[in-house]
Amino acid sequence: MLENLTSKKQLKTALDEEENMVVVDFFDQCGHCKKMNTILDEYSQEYEDKHIKFFKVDIDQDGELATDYLITSIPTTLFFKDGMMVKKVVALNLRKKKIVDFSISSFFLIHILSSQSQHTMSEIELGITADMHVHLRDESMSELITPTVRQGGIAICYVMPNLVPPITTKQQVVEYKKKLEKLSPTTTFLMSFYLSKDLTPELVEECAKEGLIHGIKCYPAGVTTNSKFGVDPNDFTSFYPLFETMAKNKLILNIHGEKPSTEQENDINVINAEPRFLPALKKLHQDFPQLKIVLEHCTTHDAIALVREINSGYKPGDEIYVGATITAHHLYLIIDDWAGNPINFCKPVAKFQKDRASLVEAATSGEPWFFFGSDSAPHPIDTKKRHVGVCAGVFSQSHVISYVAEVFDKANQLSNLKKFVSENGIKFYGLKDDILNKHKGESVWLVKRENKIPEVIANVDVTVVPFKAGETLNYCVEWR
Repeated sequence: MLENLTSKKQLKTALDEEENMVVVDFFDQCGHCKKMNTILDEYSQEYEDKHIKFFKVDIDQDGELATDYLITSIPTTLFFKDGMMVKKVVALNLRKKKIVDFSISSFFLIHILSSQSQHTMSEIELGITADMHVHLRDESMSELITPTVRQGGIAICYVMPNLVPPITTKQQVVEYKKKLEKLSPTTTFLMSFYLSKDLTPELVEECAKEGLIHGIKCYPAGVTTNSKFGVDPNDFTSFYPLFETMAKNKLILNIHGEKPSTEQENDINVINAEPRFLPALKKLHQDFPQLKIVLEHCTTHDAIALVREINSGYKPGDEIYVGATITAHHLYLIIDDWAGNPINFCKPVAKFQKDRASLVEAATSGEPWFFFGSDSAPHPIDTKKRHVGVCAGVFSQSHVISYVAEVFDKANQLSNLKKFVSENGIKFYGLKDDILNKHKGESVWLVKRENKIPEVIANVDVTVVPFKAGETLNYCVEWR
């Protein structure tokens, strides 16, 4: 029999008593939702013998549950296993019984198998891994950092162009890539341009056709490291001819999604800069629906919600045009973790617990528009520990897969790790065999074994403090 949950206390009691639960959240006053009662009653009776219990929650009566589980649209279906929420599906069409039967049955079958082996699983094959947002710097810093891409378990990486001066010419791309390949010959480096008025549609098309670049990075002026050459995010129209060329050549527009504070908008700060930028992203997608856009290093619940909203009409097999990267460090950090610790200070800054929870849920969901981009951004130790003008950036490159695996393990979603760090990013970028075949015959494996993070990594010229320095993780990577 279908039961109503009307309070957080009732939900807790149900979670303590039931092994498998499906909870559907909706507004009882909504005409469409009212029609779901009969359907849910039928499902409840059908699945009772299979030890799967159905509940419904009117979130208009209990907003606390909606807040706790980040319910942003209705109906939302929550799957619980052994007292934990392990999957959230937005807009599951309850009228289509075959789809619901498949979703519920396959989910619990897969999850039962997963939970039986989760704590005894000693290794997982991740295949060809991809980090779609790395900072490899230049000169001595690059010599130190670039080899750590492979050390951290990454086969393919998308390289940021914010050097000094920024990368805006064909010659710069060619020379920088050669330097990186010399430092790490077995790593694939995907190169990018820095969005500026120096770029022309002709140059962009030429480099795209030669396979020299895979995208262009947009930095709003003044929001992060080496962004003084950036653009005004209030008006992208001067770049529209460039965006048309990008869409035609299937290049990616990578956006640092923060709005800078100005005299006209002086109420913008590090906490609200990302949400205040989101309308610009929405307009860009509306103006260029065939342009692939990545909202880089999401840090807020609002950003996650917008990416899902844009992709709400997605059907399997559809092309995805707006994706988002999530870093390793933002899966761990909230505002308290950087306010007193400059090593954890980055841009965009880590926000609140609600935001972190939303990032973890999105990253571990397996949804194809979310994929990994570490935004690993090394700085010399003296620039991270000085009293004034601390550089923004967290260095995670040397252990990126291990950091992410810890979070997926805790969320009981290791089965989705490969999608996040490999499949989703590679598919979104449309990487072909000419790139993937370079890694044929080798694969990254996640191995459950203690992994101590060093206090520093250094060469004769520069010293860098890695994320979670001195701590011991439960996972490491191997190349096989």
